[in-house]
Amino acid sequence: MAGIKDLKGQGHTPTLFMAFLYFDMSFMVWTMLGPLSTEISEALALAGHIMSAGEKATLLSLPILSGAILRIVLGFGVDKLGAKITAMMSQMVVIAALLTAYIMGDSITYNALLLVALGLGFAGASFAVALPQAGQWYPPRLQGVVLGIAGAGNIGVVIDFLFAPKIAEIWGWSAVFGVGAAMAIVVLIAYAFIAKDAPESVYKANPKKLRDYAKLLKDKDTWWFSLFYAISFGGFVGFAGYMKVYLMNTYSVDMGAFGVDVLDESNVKVVAGYFGALCIFAGAVLRPVGGSTADKIGGIKSLYFFYGMVALFVTITATVELPFFVAIFVLFLIMANLGMANGAVFQLVPQRFGKDIGIMTGLVGCAGGLGGTALIKTLGWSKGAFDGYTAGFLIFAAVVVIALIGLGMVKTRWRTTWGVQAGGKI
Repeated sequence: MAGIKDLKGQGHTPTLFMAFLYFDMSFMVWTMLGPLSTEISEALALAGHIMSAGEKATLLSLPILSGAILRIVLGFGVDKLGAKITAMMSQMVVIAALLTAYIMGDSITYNALLLVALGLGFAGASFAVALPQAGQWYPPRLQGVVLGIAGAGNIGVVIDFLFAPKIAEIWGWSAVFGVGAAMAIVVLIAYAFIAKDAPESVYKANPKKLRDYAKLLKDKDTWWFSLFYAISFGGFVGFAGYMKVYLMNTYSVDMGAFGVDVLDESNVKVVAGYFGALCIFAGAVLRPVGGSTADKIGGIKSLYFFYGMVALFVTITATVELPFFVAIFVLFLIMANLGMANGAVFQLVPQRFGKDIGIMTGLVGCAGGLGGTALIKTLGWSKGAFDGYTAGFLIFAAVVVIALIGLGMVKTRWRTTWGVQAGGKI
C-alpha cells in the first residue's frame, strides 16, 4: 500500500497541497450554518421572524442539497473547462454568498439566508473538483494516498464547530461570514498562483457525456452504492449540520454538570460547539481507518459492522434518555462508525466501477448529499411534529437496517461476479 513517502518526486506537490486547502476551506464554509444556527435564529427572532423547526431544518439542509446536485454540475465543468477554472468560478460564487451574509448582518431576512445557503452549496461541490485535480497529476498506484490527502479537507467542519460560536460570541454571528470570506479570498488568490491543471503529457482528459451518466444509472449496483453512501456520508454530514441544534434543544440544561453556566446562553452555545466538534472529529479522521479495515477484511464485512453499530447506537439515542456525557459518547460512536463506513464504501466502488470512477464519484457523492438533506429535514420534522427527536432517529435507524438487508441481498452476487476479478477483498 502506497504511503506519503512514495509521493516524493511524483506529480505536483503544490497542486496537491492547494487541492487539500481548497477542499478544507470549502468544507468549512459549506457547513457554516450548522454551528451558527442558534445565533442566526435569535437574530431573525429579534427582527420579527421566529423560525419554526421545519424552517430551521430547511435552512440547514439547503447547502447540503445544492452541494449534492452541484457536484455533478462541477464535474462537467472539470471535463469541459478544466479543474482550475471551474474551482475559481465556484469559489467566487461562495465568496459572494459569504459577503452577502456579512454585509446584511442582523438586517438579513430568512429568504435572503436561503439564497446564501444555495450559494454555499458551491463549496460543498468542491469535492468534484479538488479530488480530480489532485489525482490527475499522479499514477494509478498512488491514487489512494493522493485522494486521501485531498479528501482530508472534510476536517473543515470541525474547525467550524471549534471557532465559529466563539467568534459569534465576541463579534456577532455575521462576523463569522466576514472571516470566512476573507479566508476564502486568500485561498482563492493562493490557488490562482500555485495550483495547476495537469498537462496532456501527464493526464489525457476523457470528457464524459450525459449518456455516460444515463448508462450507469441503468446499473442496479449504482443504486446500491448510492444508498450505502447516502447513509454513511449523508448520516455524517446530516448529523454534523444538525448537531448544535440537537445539543442545544436537548442538553443545554444538562451542560451544567460540566461546569457550564447554563444561565449564560452564549457560553452554552460555545460549549455545545466544542462537544459537537468532538463528535464530528471522529467521523472526519476515521474515514481512512474504515478504508484500511475494508482492505483487510472486505468492504461488505466492514459495512455490516459499521452499519450495525450505527443502527444500535442511533436506536439507543432515540429510545433511552441518556445522561449528557453518555449521550456525547454515543454520538461520538455514531459519527465514528459513519466516518469509517464512508471509507468502506469507497473501498468497494473503485473495484466495481474502476473504469467509470469519475462519474461514480459524482453520482455517489450526490447521493451522499441528498442523504444528508433528508436526515436534517427528518430531524426537523420530528422536532416540529412531536417536540422531540425520537421519530427522526428511529426513521434513520430503520433506513440503516434496510441497508444491512441490502448488503445481504448483494453480497453473494458481488463476490461471485465482479468481485472475483476485483483484485481486493469484497
